[in-house]
Amino acid sequence: MTAAASSGTQMAAIKSCIFSSRKTFLPSKATFTTKFENAPSKRLANSSCISDRKPFLQSFTTGPVKSVNVVTRAMSADNESKPLPGLPIDLRGKRAFIAGVADDNGYGWAIAKSLAAAGAEILVGTWVPALNIFENSLRRGKFDESRVLPDGSLMEISKIYPLDAVYDNPEDTPEDVKSNKRYAGSSKWTVQEVAESVKQDFGSIDILVHSLANGPEVSKPLLETSRNGYLAALSASSYSFISLLKHFIPIMNPGGATISLTYMASERIIPGYGGGMSSAKAALESDTHVLAFEAGRKHKVRVNTISAGPLRSRAAKAIGFIDMMIDYSLQNAPLQKDLSAEEVGNTAAFLASPLASAITGAVVYVDNGLNAMGVGVDSPAFENLDIPKDNK
Repeated sequence: MTAAASSGTQMAAIKSCIFSSRKTFLPSKATFTTKFENAPSKRLANSSCISDRKPFLQSFTTGPVKSVNVVTRAMSADNESKPLPGLPIDLRGKRAFIAGVADDNGYGWAIAKSLAAAGAEILVGTWVPALNIFENSLRRGKFDESRVLPDGSLMEISKIYPLDAVYDNPEDTPEDVKSNKRYAGSSKWTVQEVAESVKQDFGSIDILVHSLANGPEVSKPLLETSRNGYLAALSASSYSFISLLKHFIPIMNPGGATISLTYMASERIIPGYGGGMSSAKAALESDTHVLAFEAGRKHKVRVNTISAGPLRSRAAKAIGFIDMMIDYSLQNAPLQKDLSAEEVGNTAAFLASPLASAITGAVVYVDNGLNAMGVGVDSPAFENLDIPKDNK
């Protein structure tokens, strides 16, 4: 399931001092206002941390303001001259290719924004039949509001590539697909051709994101799924990641990272998530472990997957029961709150950064803890138990 984000990853080291006659540490929270200016034509240079090269107050301006909550850190009086170290997610100088961005309402878009907010250059691969709509919407400013980054600038996409990750190369592509009118006007959209185009245009990448999934029979129970439907789900949703990594890893810099998106249906029964999609997600997670070994040993590239919770994306709405799954999560997850695409994007930025340099072969859950639950506590069977609830 995929969805959209509102703001990118920003871990700022706020260099502040709280003076005290005693050696005490006073965690506090400060609220300040500052002006954000959109700069559609300006490429993001650095939004991973607040610069200490000029006085902090110089960043304040007059005019329309927006409230921003900032967590500050206190230090002892004896150490007041030494700034506390920060752990910024700094991806400046890195280049990311995100496969599976077709609108501003999916996890792929959210990940792109978080990576951009950390300083990475963004390339995207868009499903060929959706390419024109996506490019036109971007050009006309339809996505400008959702492109806003934490510093007020707009996320820039260096290049959009047509991509159909179901096909590895032109030789494997059926003639009826090549001649399909939805593919007219586009060329070099197989995985091999896109990797070659990226190499020709940019030379190399550092981050590869797989945000692709499709099951033509997803609404059918597994027992009613055809062989073709089952294999199509695995081809588009899991083997496509193997293909992307196979063709892109030769142009990935050592120390690079890959991230895919999975779902809890890989290991739990989710009625309604059929058509072989649960099998495809299980395969994707298994492949993550094996590919982490192979890519790590041969290319020094890390491989992880994020198991994201339910979110109201366009792709998820196509399944037909996304609202029910969101309500179920709110009632039963340890954290009773809405899951935002930004939270998934921020996790991806962390996994792609040097801060996660020892993490590979992992399934990282970003679902408010729903994966940890063994039962649904909203069941009438538990009505007499004193179950903690968020009553806010």
